[in-house]
Amino acid sequence: MTQQSVAADVGSRTAADSADPPARPRIALVGVHGFGERHLANLARLEEAGALELVAVADPAPPEPGRLADSVAVFRDLEQLLGSGPAPDVVILATPIQTHAPLALAAIAAGADVYVEKPPMASLAQFDAVLAAAQEAGRLVQVGFQSLGSHALPALDRLVGAGEIGEVRGVSAAGTWVRTKGYFKRSRWAGKRSLDGTDVVDGVATNALAHAVATGLKIAGAELARDVLSVETDLYRAHATESDDTSVIRVRTAGGAVLLCALTLCADEQTPPSVTVHGTLGRADFFYTEDRLTVTTPDGERTATFGRTDLLENLLAARRPPGSASQLLSPLAGNGAFMTVLEAIRTAEQPRAIGAAHVAWEGEGDDAHPVVSGIRQLVRRAAAAQATFAELGAPWARELPGELPSAGPQPAFTVNGAAVARPADGSRITPTSSPRPYLHPVSTLAGTVVTDHLPEDHVWHLGAGVAIQDVDGVNFWGGRTYTRDAGAYIWRKDHGRIVTLAVEDGARGDSRTETLSWLAPAGSAGPGVPLLSERRTWSWAAVGSSTWQLTLDFTLTPSGPAPVTLGSPGSNGRPQGGYGGFFWRLPAVDGGKVWTASAEGEDAVHGAVPSTAAPWLAWSGNFRNGEPDGGPATLVFLPRPEPGQPCDPWFVRAAGYPGVGLSLAWEQPATASHASPLHRTVTVLVADGLLSTSDIEQLITTLGESK
Repeated sequence: MTQQSVAADVGSRTAADSADPPARPRIALVGVHGFGERHLANLARLEEAGALELVAVADPAPPEPGRLADSVAVFRDLEQLLGSGPAPDVVILATPIQTHAPLALAAIAAGADVYVEKPPMASLAQFDAVLAAAQEAGRLVQVGFQSLGSHALPALDRLVGAGEIGEVRGVSAAGTWVRTKGYFKRSRWAGKRSLDGTDVVDGVATNALAHAVATGLKIAGAELARDVLSVETDLYRAHATESDDTSVIRVRTAGGAVLLCALTLCADEQTPPSVTVHGTLGRADFFYTEDRLTVTTPDGERTATFGRTDLLENLLAARRPPGSASQLLSPLAGNGAFMTVLEAIRTAEQPRAIGAAHVAWEGEGDDAHPVVSGIRQLVRRAAAAQATFAELGAPWARELPGELPSAGPQPAFTVNGAAVARPADGSRITPTSSPRPYLHPVSTLAGTVVTDHLPEDHVWHLGAGVAIQDVDGVNFWGGRTYTRDAGAYIWRKDHGRIVTLAVEDGARGDSRTETLSWLAPAGSAGPGVPLLSERRTWSWAAVGSSTWQLTLDFTLTPSGPAPVTLGSPGSNGRPQGGYGGFFWRLPAVDGGKVWTASAEGEDAVHGAVPSTAAPWLAWSGNFRNGEPDGGPATLVFLPRPEPGQPCDPWFVRAAGYPGVGLSLAWEQPATASHASPLHRTVTVLVADGLLSTSDIEQLITTLGESK
């Protein structure tokens, strides 16, 4: 969140300048159509105020007669303009992306300062060449990211510095815009990655919503190229273009921050884009097109709207003699981080087309625009979880390779020829969500998805698996930690991770055994210390034509010689909060019903202990995760304790979010030792349709279970 100085750039005038600029700088505009129209209006405003003189414009298609004063010379191109006489003091470039570098070099060579529209150049090599030329010539180059002139940015910097939203956990940018077929017909280069062998890189993150990326980088403390540690791209398109129109960009900075940009031009309606700073005590949302800043903390929400410094006025101020000069707000070198992102997009594989089944077209002719199914929710989820569309499991996204060196995408569990569950190693989950392996999606034999992961309400909920919030003080659940001292959930740097050491698939293709290590957070002493070793076995089989069973068997053993304590918010003082152990996050369920053989409803079954009379818990309804929109299904959870082993209470949530678990530490912590490892087994029946109690009893009888 530091506002870095870029004094090393040509953002401030040096004492070597031998002459003061004229009182009214002479300005030339190259490109008078498109965004050039806005420059013409701004130039007219500033000229009327006596701040500058527009002396020339250049464009292959000259402006309409009467649009300019008679004193303004009109040329076909910049070469002709510069060859006509003394160079203007400032050249503004509002031209196609691929022309920025050669035109900027020509203007600099002629002795002019430059204002170039975004993106500054079409490649990192071009950027380096223009930056070197500007520094050698002592010229100023301002990049037209107008949002960087917003007075909300220093205000945001101050409130973060004052700790109003706590420690920064991450930064995200979200943009859901609408662009029509006609938008991509406006010029030959629109929607192109290259044109006639020349880089263009006109995509959602590099042009249309480039302000979201540039502003996010500024807020995350990344301005110079060296401030960027890595860039990950997840690029897609729904339009018939070369370039991406629906993408996630994840940037890790040298300072340790993570910026996640989730952007689309294929929304059902256009909404104001924003950059969000996520803190441990709240959040700050900067709506950069409106210069509006909203701060949300436990004390409430407040909103303020700020002014903005015009970037051309800022450039003119920076041209004044030493002592009175201002630094550029968007200097070329200060866009090195943005250009590093652009280069990653330029060199990435071609954007993947989003299948027609996931795209609806609205409007007619050139006004038609694509709407990617569920894209606004996906953008919100990606921003909240700092995850890519592929990591969210969007149905049109690419599959991800596994964590193990030999792994591609993990093979699905199959029953009767149908893929019913897919393992995920969790290696890409953000650290504050306690990365760990899990299953998602899990589906019925008919294809209805019955798990959710990275949901917007609790981004650390991960399908079906094992998660515990307090393992000797380490959070393996994700999110905030409930502590007895605070009497509340608080963000702490206590998140562990569970890594996969080995996987062994059963010979018959109906089981999978994982060897896992539960690691404490890495500290100054080095990598995280192993706390637990886990042996986890999944097994699956058909139970008739419309039902299958999934069994999870896991054993936790201390990695060191001492016993390990396993706790929960419940064991740490939160009433009714005893979650931890086996947990299954459901998707949204319409008409949901949760019940046991003896009780119905969340209040009645939450905290109940399975018994001989009520050995199971069921959840039925219309499940709405994935595409198509879901269908009727029933889940039946059957704990299978060993003889002499206590039955864990049910943990059930229905009103706030849909989830089912078996609590290892409802009110008191459990212990795992070498003499007595913690071992649990649970079976889940996954059925199409809405089952009744008698249907469930019959299924259990079929499985050979006692009532």
